[in-house]
Amino acid sequence: MAGQGDPAVEKLRAYLGALKPGARALLIAELERGLLHGSGPAGAEMVLAELRRSLRDGRSKSVRFDDPVRLFFQPVEPFLVDDRPDHKHRGRIARSTLEPLWIWISNALMPDEAKAYAEQIELALTAGDTDKAEHQSRAFQDRVVARITQMLDGADEKVGGRLSVQFGTSRALEDVQALRGILSARDGLAMLATQLPGHINSLSGPVLESVKAQIDSPMAAKSDLFLYSLVLVMSKLAAPWQLIRLAIKAAGGDDAKRIADTPYAVTVQIVLEEIDRRIRELAADLSSGRGIAVAALLKEVHDALRGLRSEINLPPESAWGKHLAAVRGEVSKIISAEIELMPGRVRRLIRLRPSKEIGPGSRLDADEVTETEALIGFVAVCRNYASELAVNEVTQRTFNELQQFLDTGTRTLLDALRSASPNERPFRQSQVDAAVRFCAKVFGQEYASLLAKAAEVASHDSGRKAAVRA
Repeated sequence: MAGQGDPAVEKLRAYLGALKPGARALLIAELERGLLHGSGPAGAEMVLAELRRSLRDGRSKSVRFDDPVRLFFQPVEPFLVDDRPDHKHRGRIARSTLEPLWIWISNALMPDEAKAYAEQIELALTAGDTDKAEHQSRAFQDRVVARITQMLDGADEKVGGRLSVQFGTSRALEDVQALRGILSARDGLAMLATQLPGHINSLSGPVLESVKAQIDSPMAAKSDLFLYSLVLVMSKLAAPWQLIRLAIKAAGGDDAKRIADTPYAVTVQIVLEEIDRRIRELAADLSSGRGIAVAALLKEVHDALRGLRSEINLPPESAWGKHLAAVRGEVSKIISAEIELMPGRVRRLIRLRPSKEIGPGSRLDADEVTETEALIGFVAVCRNYASELAVNEVTQRTFNELQQFLDTGTRTLLDALRSASPNERPFRQSQVDAAVRFCAKVFGQEYASLLAKAAEVASHDSGRKAAVRA
Protein backbone atom coordinates (compact mmCIF):
# COMPACT_ATOMS: atom_id res chain seq x y z
CA MET A 1 0.00 0.00 0.00
CA ALA A 2 2.97 2.25 -0.14
CA GLY A 3 2.25 5.43 -1.94
CA GLN A 4 -1.49 5.18 -1.55
CA GLY A 5 -1.92 7.32 1.54
CA ASP A 6 -0.53 10.83 1.85
CA PRO A 7 1.10 11.35 5.26
CA ALA A 8 1.34 15.10 4.64
CA VAL A 9 -2.44 15.34 4.18
CA GLU A 10 -3.05 13.30 7.32
CA LYS A 11 -0.71 15.58 9.31
CA LEU A 12 -2.48 18.63 7.89
CA ARG A 13 -5.87 17.29 8.95
CA ALA A 14 -4.62 16.51 12.43
CA TYR A 15 -3.14 20.00 12.75
CA LEU A 16 -6.28 21.77 11.51
CA GLY A 17 -8.49 19.64 13.72
CA ALA A 18 -6.47 20.61 16.79
CA LEU A 19 -6.72 24.37 16.14
CA LYS A 20 -8.80 26.43 18.53
CA PRO A 21 -11.91 28.07 16.98
CA GLY A 22 -10.38 31.54 17.07
CA ALA A 23 -7.15 30.45 15.38
CA ARG A 24 -9.13 28.50 12.80
CA ALA A 25 -11.28 31.53 11.99
CA LEU A 26 -8.18 33.72 11.56
CA LEU A 27 -6.57 31.15 9.27
CA ILE A 28 -9.73 30.91 7.14
CA ALA A 29 -9.94 34.69 6.84
CA GLU A 30 -6.27 35.04 5.89
CA LEU A 31 -6.34 32.24 3.31
CA GLU A 32 -9.57 33.53 1.80
CA ARG A 33 -8.19 37.06 1.57
CA GLY A 34 -5.12 35.79 -0.23
CA LEU A 35 -7.12 33.73 -2.71
CA LEU A 36 -9.49 36.60 -3.51
CA HIS A 37 -6.51 38.89 -4.20
CA GLY A 38 -4.54 36.28 -6.14
CA SER A 39 -1.76 36.12 -3.55
CA GLY A 40 -2.62 32.94 -1.68
CA PRO A 41 0.18 30.44 -0.93
CA ALA A 42 0.49 27.20 -2.86
CA GLY A 43 -2.07 24.70 -1.63
CA ALA A 44 -4.31 27.35 -0.05
CA GLU A 45 -7.36 25.90 -1.82
CA MET A 46 -6.70 22.47 -0.35
CA VAL A 47 -6.21 23.88 3.16
CA LEU A 48 -9.47 25.84 2.93
CA ALA A 49 -11.29 22.73 1.73
CA GLU A 50 -9.92 20.77 4.69
CA LEU A 51 -10.92 23.56 7.07
CA ARG A 52 -14.46 23.51 5.71
CA ARG A 53 -14.62 19.75 6.07
CA SER A 54 -13.17 19.74 9.59
CA LEU A 55 -15.74 22.30 10.70
CA ARG A 56 -18.58 20.27 9.22
CA ASP A 57 -17.19 17.04 10.69
CA GLY A 58 -17.08 18.69 14.09
CA ARG A 59 -20.78 19.49 13.86
CA SER A 60 -21.92 16.21 12.32
CA LYS A 61 -19.76 13.94 14.53
CA SER A 62 -18.41 12.03 11.56
CA VAL A 63 -17.36 8.41 11.95
CA ARG A 64 -13.79 7.66 13.01
CA PHE A 65 -12.64 4.25 11.75
CA ASP A 66 -10.35 1.88 13.61
CA ASP A 67 -7.05 0.76 12.10
CA PRO A 68 -8.24 -2.26 10.08
CA VAL A 69 -10.97 -0.25 8.35
CA ARG A 70 -8.71 2.76 7.85
CA LEU A 71 -6.04 0.61 6.20
CA PHE A 72 -8.60 -1.10 3.98
CA PHE A 73 -9.96 2.21 2.65
CA GLN A 74 -6.58 3.94 2.37
CA PRO A 75 -6.38 3.57 -1.45
CA VAL A 76 -9.85 5.12 -1.73
CA GLU A 77 -8.92 8.40 0.02
CA PRO A 78 -8.10 10.46 -3.13
CA PHE A 79 -11.46 9.45 -4.61
CA LEU A 80 -13.69 10.46 -1.71
CA VAL A 81 -16.06 13.37 -2.13
CA ASP A 82 -17.78 15.36 0.61
CA ASP A 83 -21.32 15.23 -0.69
CA ARG A 84 -24.56 13.39 -0.17
CA PRO A 85 -24.26 9.79 -1.39
CA ASP A 86 -27.24 10.08 -3.76
CA HIS A 87 -25.43 12.62 -5.99
CA LYS A 88 -23.47 11.26 -8.94
CA HIS A 89 -19.70 11.77 -9.15
CA ARG A 90 -17.94 9.65 -11.75
CA GLY A 91 -15.03 7.74 -10.26
CA ARG A 92 -15.72 8.98 -6.73
CA ILE A 93 -17.43 7.75 -3.57
CA ALA A 94 -19.18 9.90 -0.97
CA ARG A 95 -17.19 9.90 2.26
CA SER A 96 -20.35 9.12 4.23
CA THR A 97 -20.75 5.90 2.22
CA LEU A 98 -17.61 4.32 3.68
CA GLU A 99 -19.35 3.22 6.87
CA PRO A 100 -22.24 1.40 5.12
CA LEU A 101 -19.73 -0.09 2.66
CA TRP A 102 -17.70 -1.59 5.50
CA ILE A 103 -20.81 -2.79 7.34
CA TRP A 104 -21.93 -4.51 4.13
CA ILE A 105 -18.53 -6.15 3.61
CA SER A 106 -18.20 -7.32 7.21
CA ASN A 107 -21.83 -8.40 7.71
CA ALA A 108 -23.06 -9.57 4.30
CA LEU A 109 -20.33 -9.95 1.67
CA MET A 110 -17.67 -11.87 3.61
CA PRO A 111 -18.25 -11.71 7.39
CA ASP A 112 -15.85 -14.48 8.44
CA GLU A 113 -12.98 -13.16 6.33
CA ALA A 114 -13.59 -9.59 7.53
CA LYS A 115 -13.48 -10.67 11.17
CA ALA A 116 -10.26 -12.61 10.62
CA TYR A 117 -8.74 -9.67 8.74
CA ALA A 118 -9.51 -7.24 11.58
CA GLU A 119 -7.94 -9.59 14.12
CA GLN A 120 -4.80 -10.03 11.97
CA ILE A 121 -4.35 -6.29 11.56
CA GLU A 122 -4.73 -5.64 15.27
CA LEU A 123 -2.15 -8.31 16.09
CA ALA A 124 0.32 -6.97 13.52
CA LEU A 125 -0.02 -3.37 14.67
CA THR A 126 0.22 -4.36 18.34
CA ALA A 127 3.51 -6.03 17.48
CA GLY A 128 4.62 -2.88 15.67
CA ASP A 129 4.81 -4.68 12.31
CA THR A 130 3.25 -2.09 9.96
CA ASP A 131 4.64 -3.80 6.83
CA LYS A 132 2.79 -6.99 7.71
CA ALA A 133 -0.39 -5.03 8.41
CA GLU A 134 -0.18 -3.34 5.00
CA HIS A 135 0.48 -6.68 3.28
CA GLN A 136 -2.55 -8.23 4.98
CA SER A 137 -4.67 -5.24 4.05
CA ARG A 138 -3.68 -5.56 0.37
CA ALA A 139 -4.48 -9.27 0.41
CA PHE A 140 -7.91 -8.63 1.92
CA GLN A 141 -8.59 -5.88 -0.64
CA ASP A 142 -7.85 -8.38 -3.40
CA ARG A 143 -10.27 -10.90 -1.90
CA VAL A 144 -12.98 -8.23 -1.63
CA VAL A 145 -12.47 -7.31 -5.29
CA ALA A 146 -12.79 -10.96 -6.31
CA ARG A 147 -15.94 -11.45 -4.23
CA ILE A 148 -17.58 -8.26 -5.57
CA THR A 149 -16.73 -9.30 -9.15
CA GLN A 150 -18.28 -12.71 -8.55
CA MET A 151 -21.41 -11.07 -7.12
CA LEU A 152 -21.74 -8.54 -9.95
CA ASP A 153 -21.20 -11.11 -12.71
CA GLY A 154 -24.44 -12.82 -11.78
CA ALA A 155 -26.28 -9.70 -10.66
CA ASP A 156 -29.81 -8.81 -11.72
CA GLU A 157 -31.98 -5.78 -10.96
CA LYS A 158 -32.83 -7.16 -7.52
CA VAL A 159 -29.18 -6.92 -6.42
CA GLY A 160 -29.17 -3.18 -6.86
CA GLY A 161 -32.41 -2.89 -4.92
CA ARG A 162 -31.11 -4.97 -2.02
CA LEU A 163 -27.91 -2.93 -1.87
CA SER A 164 -29.89 0.32 -1.84
CA VAL A 165 -31.87 -0.93 1.15
CA GLN A 166 -28.69 -2.03 2.97
CA PHE A 167 -26.82 1.21 2.23
CA GLY A 168 -29.77 3.56 2.51
CA THR A 169 -28.85 5.30 -0.77
CA SER A 170 -30.06 5.06 -4.36
CA ARG A 171 -26.52 4.76 -5.71
CA ALA A 172 -25.38 1.78 -3.65
CA LEU A 173 -24.63 -0.42 -6.67
CA GLU A 174 -22.54 2.34 -8.29
CA ASP A 175 -20.61 2.77 -5.02
CA VAL A 176 -19.82 -0.95 -4.88
CA GLN A 177 -18.67 -0.84 -8.51
CA ALA A 178 -16.51 2.20 -7.77
CA LEU A 179 -14.91 0.47 -4.77
CA ARG A 180 -14.06 -2.52 -6.94
CA GLY A 181 -12.67 -0.27 -9.68
CA ILE A 182 -10.44 1.73 -7.34
CA LEU A 183 -9.08 -1.34 -5.53
CA SER A 184 -8.52 -3.15 -8.85
CA ALA A 185 -6.51 -0.18 -10.16
CA ARG A 186 -4.75 0.32 -6.82
CA ASP A 187 -1.19 -0.39 -7.94
CA GLY A 188 -1.39 1.57 -11.19
CA LEU A 189 -2.86 4.54 -9.35
CA ALA A 190 -0.12 4.34 -6.72
CA MET A 191 2.49 4.46 -9.46
CA LEU A 192 0.78 7.42 -11.15
CA ALA A 193 0.56 9.26 -7.81
CA THR A 194 4.34 9.05 -7.43
CA GLN A 195 4.84 10.53 -10.92
CA LEU A 196 2.42 13.43 -10.56
CA PRO A 197 3.32 16.70 -8.80
CA GLY A 198 1.97 16.92 -5.27
CA HIS A 199 0.05 20.10 -6.15
CA ILE A 200 -0.62 21.55 -9.60
CA ASN A 201 -1.21 25.30 -9.62
CA SER A 202 -1.93 25.42 -13.34
CA LEU A 203 -2.52 22.50 -15.71
CA SER A 204 -0.85 24.03 -18.74
CA GLY A 205 2.35 23.98 -20.79
CA PRO A 206 4.90 21.28 -19.93
CA VAL A 207 2.87 20.14 -16.91
CA LEU A 208 -0.15 19.44 -19.13
CA GLU A 209 2.04 17.59 -21.63
CA SER A 210 3.59 15.47 -18.89
CA VAL A 211 0.30 14.61 -17.14
CA LYS A 212 -1.37 13.61 -20.42
CA ALA A 213 1.61 11.43 -21.40
CA GLN A 214 1.36 9.58 -18.09
CA ILE A 215 -2.38 9.01 -18.44
CA ASP A 216 -1.93 7.92 -22.07
CA SER A 217 0.50 5.17 -21.04
CA PRO A 218 -0.49 1.57 -21.98
CA MET A 219 -1.11 0.72 -18.33
CA ALA A 220 -3.59 3.60 -17.92
CA ALA A 221 -5.45 2.67 -21.10
CA LYS A 222 -7.49 0.13 -19.13
CA SER A 223 -10.99 1.52 -18.59
CA ASP A 224 -10.98 1.54 -14.77
CA LEU A 225 -7.48 2.95 -14.47
CA PHE A 226 -8.18 5.69 -17.03
CA LEU A 227 -11.21 7.09 -15.20
CA TYR A 228 -9.61 6.96 -11.77
CA SER A 229 -6.39 8.45 -13.12
CA LEU A 230 -8.39 11.49 -14.24
CA VAL A 231 -9.97 11.83 -10.80
CA LEU A 232 -6.56 11.46 -9.16
CA VAL A 233 -5.21 14.28 -11.32
CA MET A 234 -8.19 16.48 -10.43
CA SER A 235 -7.53 15.93 -6.71
CA LYS A 236 -4.13 17.59 -7.18
CA LEU A 237 -5.36 20.63 -9.13
CA ALA A 238 -5.61 24.03 -7.48
CA ALA A 239 -8.45 24.68 -9.96
CA PRO A 240 -10.29 21.36 -10.55
CA TRP A 241 -12.06 22.71 -13.64
CA GLN A 242 -8.73 22.74 -15.48
CA LEU A 243 -9.11 18.97 -15.89
CA ILE A 244 -10.96 19.79 -19.15
CA ARG A 245 -7.65 20.94 -20.65
CA LEU A 246 -6.72 17.28 -21.05
CA ALA A 247 -9.78 16.88 -23.30
CA ILE A 248 -8.95 20.02 -25.27
CA LYS A 249 -5.39 18.75 -25.75
CA ALA A 250 -6.63 15.35 -26.87
CA ALA A 251 -9.07 16.90 -29.36
CA GLY A 252 -6.53 19.37 -30.68
CA GLY A 253 -8.93 22.27 -30.17
CA ASP A 254 -11.92 23.65 -28.29
CA ASP A 255 -14.70 22.26 -30.50
CA ALA A 256 -17.20 20.41 -28.29
CA LYS A 257 -18.01 17.79 -30.96
CA ARG A 258 -14.36 16.88 -31.43
CA ILE A 259 -13.87 16.72 -27.66
CA ALA A 260 -16.91 14.44 -27.33
CA ASP A 261 -15.27 11.95 -29.72
CA THR A 262 -12.21 11.50 -27.49
CA PRO A 263 -11.91 9.28 -24.39
CA TYR A 264 -11.22 12.48 -22.44
CA ALA A 265 -14.79 13.72 -23.01
CA VAL A 266 -15.58 12.34 -19.56
CA THR A 267 -13.50 15.15 -18.02
CA VAL A 268 -16.20 17.67 -18.96
CA GLN A 269 -18.86 15.69 -17.12
CA ILE A 270 -16.57 15.15 -14.13
CA VAL A 271 -16.01 18.91 -13.90
CA LEU A 272 -19.71 19.72 -14.30
CA GLU A 273 -20.52 17.32 -11.45
CA GLU A 274 -17.84 18.96 -9.31
CA ILE A 275 -19.30 22.41 -10.01
CA ASP A 276 -22.74 21.09 -9.03
CA ARG A 277 -21.25 19.90 -5.74
CA ARG A 278 -19.55 23.23 -5.04
CA ILE A 279 -22.83 25.05 -5.62
CA ARG A 280 -24.62 22.78 -3.14
CA GLU A 281 -21.80 23.41 -0.66
CA LEU A 282 -22.10 27.15 -1.21
CA ALA A 283 -25.87 27.07 -0.68
CA ALA A 284 -25.51 25.03 2.52
CA ASP A 285 -22.86 27.35 3.99
CA LEU A 286 -24.88 30.46 3.13
CA SER A 287 -28.09 29.10 4.63
CA SER A 288 -26.30 27.92 7.79
CA GLY A 289 -24.79 31.33 8.47
CA ARG A 290 -21.43 29.72 9.23
CA GLY A 291 -19.60 31.82 6.66
CA ILE A 292 -16.92 29.17 6.08
CA ALA A 293 -14.93 30.99 3.39
CA VAL A 294 -18.01 31.42 1.21
CA ALA A 295 -16.33 34.19 -0.78
CA ALA A 296 -13.46 31.89 -1.79
CA LEU A 297 -15.97 29.16 -2.60
CA LEU A 298 -17.93 31.59 -4.77
CA LYS A 299 -14.70 32.47 -6.59
CA GLU A 300 -14.08 28.78 -7.29
CA VAL A 301 -17.56 28.40 -8.79
CA HIS A 302 -17.16 31.58 -10.83
CA ASP A 303 -13.73 30.59 -12.17
CA ALA A 304 -14.98 27.12 -13.09
CA LEU A 305 -18.00 28.46 -14.99
CA ARG A 306 -15.89 31.03 -16.78
CA GLY A 307 -13.24 28.42 -17.58
CA LEU A 308 -15.75 26.07 -19.18
CA ARG A 309 -17.37 28.86 -21.17
CA SER A 310 -14.10 30.38 -22.37
CA GLU A 311 -12.00 27.28 -23.08
CA ILE A 312 -14.60 25.08 -24.79
CA ASN A 313 -16.93 26.15 -27.58
CA LEU A 314 -20.16 24.80 -26.07
CA PRO A 315 -23.22 25.21 -28.33
CA PRO A 316 -26.23 26.21 -26.18
CA GLU A 317 -28.31 23.38 -27.64
CA SER A 318 -25.74 20.68 -26.75
CA ALA A 319 -26.12 18.51 -23.65
CA TRP A 320 -23.08 20.14 -22.06
CA GLY A 321 -24.31 23.60 -23.01
CA LYS A 322 -27.72 22.94 -21.44
CA HIS A 323 -26.10 21.57 -18.29
CA LEU A 324 -23.88 24.62 -17.99
CA ALA A 325 -26.85 26.96 -18.49
CA ALA A 326 -28.78 25.11 -15.79
CA VAL A 327 -25.81 25.39 -13.41
CA ARG A 328 -25.50 29.13 -14.01
CA GLY A 329 -29.22 29.54 -13.42
CA GLU A 330 -29.03 27.61 -10.15
CA VAL A 331 -26.10 29.57 -8.74
CA SER A 332 -27.75 32.83 -9.81
CA LYS A 333 -30.92 31.88 -7.95
CA ILE A 334 -29.03 30.92 -4.78
CA ILE A 335 -26.91 34.07 -4.74
CA SER A 336 -29.80 36.38 -5.59
CA ALA A 337 -31.84 35.02 -2.69
CA GLU A 338 -28.99 35.68 -0.25
CA ILE A 339 -28.27 39.13 -1.65
CA GLU A 340 -31.89 40.21 -1.35
CA LEU A 341 -31.96 39.15 2.32
CA MET A 342 -29.01 41.33 3.27
CA PRO A 343 -30.59 44.85 3.49
CA GLY A 344 -33.36 43.55 5.73
CA ARG A 345 -30.87 41.97 8.11
CA VAL A 346 -28.87 45.19 8.31
CA ARG A 347 -32.00 47.28 8.96
CA ARG A 348 -33.17 44.95 11.70
CA LEU A 349 -29.88 45.38 13.53
CA ILE A 350 -29.20 49.10 13.24
CA ARG A 351 -32.63 50.70 12.83
CA LEU A 352 -33.35 53.38 15.41
CA ARG A 353 -35.50 51.78 18.11
CA PRO A 354 -37.67 53.65 20.60
CA SER A 355 -36.34 53.68 24.14
CA LYS A 356 -39.30 51.58 25.32
CA GLU A 357 -38.11 48.67 23.10
CA ILE A 358 -34.66 48.62 24.70
CA GLY A 359 -34.15 46.58 27.85
CA PRO A 360 -31.74 47.96 30.48
CA GLY A 361 -28.18 46.95 29.64
CA SER A 362 -29.19 44.93 26.56
CA ARG A 363 -27.02 44.62 23.44
CA LEU A 364 -27.23 43.31 19.91
CA ASP A 365 -26.63 39.59 19.50
CA ALA A 366 -22.91 39.27 18.68
CA ASP A 367 -23.35 36.17 16.50
CA GLU A 368 -26.03 37.84 14.40
CA VAL A 369 -23.80 40.88 13.90
CA THR A 370 -20.92 38.64 12.79
CA GLU A 371 -23.11 36.67 10.39
CA THR A 372 -24.50 39.87 8.88
CA GLU A 373 -21.03 41.34 8.51
CA ALA A 374 -19.95 38.17 6.67
CA LEU A 375 -23.00 38.39 4.40
CA ILE A 376 -22.20 42.02 3.52
CA GLY A 377 -18.67 40.96 2.66
CA PHE A 378 -20.07 38.17 0.52
CA VAL A 379 -22.32 40.58 -1.39
CA ALA A 380 -19.36 42.89 -1.93
CA VAL A 381 -17.40 39.99 -3.42
CA CYS A 382 -20.39 39.11 -5.63
CA ARG A 383 -19.94 42.41 -7.40
CA ASN A 384 -16.64 41.14 -8.82
CA TYR A 385 -18.30 38.06 -10.30
CA ALA A 386 -21.77 39.41 -11.06
CA SER A 387 -21.55 39.18 -14.84
CA GLU A 388 -20.54 35.52 -15.09
CA LEU A 389 -23.03 34.54 -12.38
CA ALA A 390 -25.88 36.57 -13.91
CA VAL A 391 -26.52 38.65 -10.78
CA ASN A 392 -25.52 42.08 -12.09
CA GLU A 393 -28.83 43.83 -11.52
CA VAL A 394 -29.72 42.46 -8.09
CA THR A 395 -26.16 42.98 -6.78
CA GLN A 396 -25.94 46.60 -7.90
CA ARG A 397 -29.43 47.47 -6.69
CA THR A 398 -28.91 45.87 -3.28
CA PHE A 399 -25.50 47.40 -2.74
CA ASN A 400 -26.76 50.89 -3.64
CA GLU A 401 -29.65 50.44 -1.24
CA LEU A 402 -27.29 49.35 1.51
CA GLN A 403 -24.94 52.31 0.92
CA GLN A 404 -27.79 54.80 1.18
CA PHE A 405 -29.18 53.20 4.33
CA LEU A 406 -25.81 53.09 6.09
CA ASP A 407 -24.92 56.63 5.05
CA THR A 408 -28.08 58.09 6.58
CA GLY A 409 -28.66 55.55 9.33
CA THR A 410 -25.28 55.93 11.01
CA ARG A 411 -25.86 59.66 11.57
CA THR A 412 -29.14 58.89 13.31
CA LEU A 413 -27.44 56.26 15.47
CA LEU A 414 -24.73 58.71 16.54
CA ASP A 415 -27.36 61.26 17.55
CA ALA A 416 -29.21 58.59 19.52
CA LEU A 417 -26.00 57.56 21.28
CA ARG A 418 -25.27 61.16 22.32
CA SER A 419 -28.66 61.48 24.02
CA ALA A 420 -28.90 57.91 25.35
CA SER A 421 -29.81 57.28 28.98
CA PRO A 422 -27.52 55.03 31.05
CA ASN A 423 -29.95 52.10 30.68
CA GLU A 424 -30.10 52.23 26.89
CA ARG A 425 -26.51 53.34 26.22
CA PRO A 426 -25.07 49.75 25.94
CA PHE A 427 -27.61 48.90 23.25
CA ARG A 428 -27.08 52.14 21.34
CA GLN A 429 -23.33 51.59 21.56
CA SER A 430 -23.63 48.04 20.22
CA GLN A 431 -25.64 49.34 17.27
CA VAL A 432 -23.02 51.95 16.45
CA ASP A 433 -20.24 49.34 16.79
CA ALA A 434 -22.12 47.08 14.36
CA ALA A 435 -22.57 50.00 11.94
CA VAL A 436 -18.82 50.65 12.02
CA ARG A 437 -18.13 47.03 11.07
CA PHE A 438 -20.73 47.10 8.30
CA CYS A 439 -19.37 50.37 6.89
CA ALA A 440 -15.88 48.91 6.74
CA LYS A 441 -17.22 46.28 4.34
CA VAL A 442 -19.21 48.74 2.25
CA PHE A 443 -17.20 52.01 2.24
CA GLY A 444 -13.75 50.84 3.27
CA GLN A 445 -11.61 50.96 6.38
CA GLU A 446 -10.84 54.69 6.19
CA TYR A 447 -14.55 55.58 6.31
CA ALA A 448 -15.09 53.12 9.15
CA SER A 449 -12.20 54.62 11.13
CA LEU A 450 -13.72 58.11 10.88
CA LEU A 451 -17.08 56.72 11.96
CA ALA A 452 -15.45 54.96 14.93
CA LYS A 453 -13.87 58.24 16.05
CA ALA A 454 -17.24 60.00 15.75
CA ALA A 455 -18.80 57.21 17.81
CA GLU A 456 -16.14 57.64 20.48
CA VAL A 457 -16.97 61.36 20.72
CA ALA A 458 -20.71 60.62 20.84
CA SER A 459 -20.21 58.05 23.60
CA HIS A 460 -18.12 60.54 25.60
CA ASP A 461 -20.83 63.23 25.18
CA SER A 462 -23.46 60.74 26.35
CA GLY A 463 -21.47 59.87 29.46
CA ARG A 464 -20.85 63.55 30.24
CA LYS A 465 -24.55 64.41 29.90
CA ALA A 466 -25.48 61.52 32.14
CA ALA A 467 -23.03 62.78 34.78
CA VAL A 468 -24.53 66.29 34.58
CA ARG A 469 -28.06 64.92 34.98
CA ALA A 470 -26.90 62.94 38.01
